[in-house]
Amino acid sequence: MPTLELRDVGKSYGGLPAVDGVSIGADDGEILAIVGPNGAGKSTLLKLIVGLEPATKGTIVFDGEDLTNYPPHRIRQRGIALVQQTPRAFPSMNVLENVALAALFGRANAHRDEEKALARAGEALEFVGLADRRFDHVGNLNLHQQRFLALARAVAGDPRVLLLDEVMAGLNDAELATSISIVRAIRDLRHITVIWVEHVMKAVMSLAERVVVLNFGKVLTQGLPQDVMRDPAVVEAYLGETSQSA
Repeated sequence: MPTLELRDVGKSYGGLPAVDGVSIGADDGEILAIVGPNGAGKSTLLKLIVGLEPATKGTIVFDGEDLTNYPPHRIRQRGIALVQQTPRAFPSMNVLENVALAALFGRANAHRDEEKALARAGEALEFVGLADRRFDHVGNLNLHQQRFLALARAVAGDPRVLLLDEVMAGLNDAELATSISIVRAIRDLRHITVIWVEHVMKAVMSLAERVVVLNFGKVLTQGLPQDVMRDPAVVEAYLGETSQSA
């Protein structure tokens, strides 16, 4: 049984489906990439999982529990975290305080003690390579570093499933390589299942173990990365641009 399973999940806006009957699952410890053309419903799907958008239909099951349309804080406490493309943080706090707050209010069994939360935050910042910036204010970090901060916040909250929404967009080659290494380590060392929406095919091909392709809100195909990206239907959906962004 998958750790996280979506059964015929859909979301419509004014009668128009953005996500149209998606049924997929992610196994424990898997790195699953979700790709597809712009407007395919990828980011909306992640928002449905974490409760930022209510599902119009379908069921979202995590570890055997129906979490469909739970409020975001309850889903986070169950152990599902989301890192969005545009990082969000508390600008009045420094880097360490931002991560410690996530440690305090992560999973239901998270570190409620402030001293332990700060220690957990320090470990998370070390993990993503931001330990030397712990006392900086968030505004002093560039976009790449703010994304690493968002990863540290998610990790500090001790999730079982981590959702990533285009966190590697716009990175140079060195930054991309570092990001790939960190995501791989999150799975390998932290034993966290990763579900990852991404446009950068170079990263997907080197990191994902399985790929789901969405098109017009529906699952077009899924399978091993090398098989999926050679599928004629996928090539057509991408207008022949599979080697570039999705």
